Order: sequence, then C-alpha cells, then structure tokens
Amino acid sequence: MRVLHILNHVREIGNGIVNVAVDLACLQAKNGHEVAVASAGGEYEILLANYGVQHFQLDQTRTPINLINAVRRYRAIIKEFQPDIVHAHMMTGVVLGRFLKAADSYGLVATVHNEFQSSAVLMGIADRVIAVSKAVAKSMARRGIPEHKLRVISNGTLGSVRTRNIQEYQPVELQQPAIATVAGMYQRKGISELIDAFVQIAAEFPQTHLYLVGNGPDRETFADKAQKTGFSDRIHFEGFQPEPQRYLLAADIFVLASHRDPSPLVIPEAREAGCAIVATNVDGIPEALDGGQAGILVPPKDSQALAKALADLLRNPHRLYQWKKQAQQNLEWLTVGRVNQETLVVYGELIAKNSATYIEMPSKI
Repeated sequence: MRVLHILNHVREIGNGIVNVAVDLACLQAKNGHEVAVASAGGEYEILLANYGVQHFQLDQTRTPINLINAVRRYRAIIKEFQPDIVHAHMMTGVVLGRFLKAADSYGLVATVHNEFQSSAVLMGIADRVIAVSKAVAKSMARRGIPEHKLRVISNGTLGSVRTRNIQEYQPVELQQPAIATVAGMYQRKGISELIDAFVQIAAEFPQTHLYLVGNGPDRETFADKAQKTGFSDRIHFEGFQPEPQRYLLAADIFVLASHRDPSPLVIPEAREAGCAIVATNVDGIPEALDGGQAGILVPPKDSQALAKALADLLRNPHRLYQWKKQAQQNLEWLTVGRVNQETLVVYGELIAKNSATYIEMPSKI
C-alpha cells in the first residue's frame, strides 16, 4: 500500500509524536510498502531516506499566507504520491487531510497523542482514530468521538529504528545513588514536584543526586527553584540528550511525575534499562507499567507521596533490586514492531472499506 504520514516536522528533539511517526514510516517501508512523510523537515530526513521513505516539504505554520500555501502544497503532494492511506499525527495535518480530500479515495487515519489538549477533538474527523492508550480512547469517547472509529494501539518504542540495542550504549558516570527523569521541561511533566520530593529526602540520603534530562520552555523556572533549595549542587540539569539510554542505564531510580501523560515512550525505555520506576497514576502511565506490576504508582501533584516512595527504595536495597527486576519483565508488548503491525491492520480496514464502496457504486448507477 501507499502511505503518507503528515507531521509538523521531523526534528530530532525528543518529541514523542515525531518519534512514533518516524518509527512507523521506516518499518512500513522496510516491510515493502511505499511510504512518504510530509513535514517541514528536520534531522530525521536522513534516517527516512536510508529506509527508502520519500520526504515532501510541507510547512503547516499557522499564519494565513502560509496556510494558503500549505493547501496548495498538500494538493500537489496528494496528486504526485496518490496515497491509499494518509496518516496524520498532529491537528493541522488531519484538518488538511479531511477538508482537502475531495474525490481522492484515500483513508484518513489520525493518531491522538496529546488528548488533554482541547484541539484533540478535531482528530475525530478522521476515518479512524488511533488512541495511544486505553485511557486516551475512553477520554476521546467521552468527548464525542464515535466508538466505531476508535482503535487502541498502545505506544511501544523498544526495537526502534532510531536507537541501538540497549547493550550497545555506554552508561554515563553519575553520582550514586542516582535518581533521574527524562522529560520535557514543562510544568505538566511534574518537574517542580520532583524537585520538592528530592528536597524532602536530600538530608536523609546525602549521597543521592537528581538528574533532569530534557529541555523545554520552563527549564529556567525549574533551575531557579532548584537554586533556592540548598541542594542545588546535587540537582543536575542535563538538557536534551540524543541518547537518554545512557542515563537510564546509569540511574538507580527513574521518575516520571507527570500531571497528564497519554502514553509516554520513556517508560518502556526505562523498563528495558532496568531502572526501578516511580511514576504518577495518570492517563496511560499505569498501562505502560502493567497496572503497577512494573513500577510504583503515586498520585499526581503530590510531592510527599513521591518523596515517600523514593525514600522507601533508598532505605531498602533489596526492595530497590526487586523493582529493577520487575521493570524488565513482560517487555515483549512494548515493541515498535507490535505497534506497526496493529497500525497496518487499521490501514487494511479502511482500504477494504474503500474498495467495497468503489465496487458497489457502479451497481447503484
């Protein structure tokens, strides 16, 4: 089949939506399908080309003049590539895909990554809506997306074409015991609560250090907060790292303190690396942790509960070891191969439906 993925960009900046789409495009091309990506471009263009994925330049920046140009460009791409499936991963892409569809017979698929955004409901205009966790599917159904359109394909990142085998990474040297997070520097990622929790345990565990891996608009706010704690020499802002696996392999405890998180890709990576995991009990996080079997779940926005979970692990080396081992169990379902196969099934539904419609039409004339 011929598949066109639409993204805002393909930059290598740790964007989970981009990472999922790049993985799919490369695996689909590897499996023998004709695949293209339309975006404003970025570092992953090289990887896409290595897998035989064609890249079309499409700037979807939301200014009046640029959107007019994007409409023209999108029509030209569709005419040239003639896709069977258009798979939109962001809101502007699904709007273009629906309202410029006209007489084209492609099936339109949308993946809902950040359902907490009010604009996510627009993804429901697609023919099929992929939710990246059961929690996302339930939320979208409550917001009026017809259930017959919804399909759950939980995120998985292990075996990604963007990364090497976990055994090939050299761990960074961290002060031990090491607590780490890999997350965008946004308030919704719970970085502030993580800093508060670390402050609560820092005196009792003077050798423990906190490593914050990631970048984002709120980084300076968090850095200022850390500076005022009295433990700033043990709170390390590492910025964006293209190989976060090196930190995960070196960390004793991985924390994801998100307020909202539909299906974080970093959870499978932390599990594979063998971290003991503490994460908030929100959205798709419990699913990624096998309902709490692979990591400790705490309430969101509760630094005291987070601090207690961290202290319990640090006080008890046997418990820490057990949670590290439990994280590495049942990893098979967290692979990109499974995500790709389930996605191809959704494509097949639409192609079969469109083919049936095409066959039925002449008999009605």
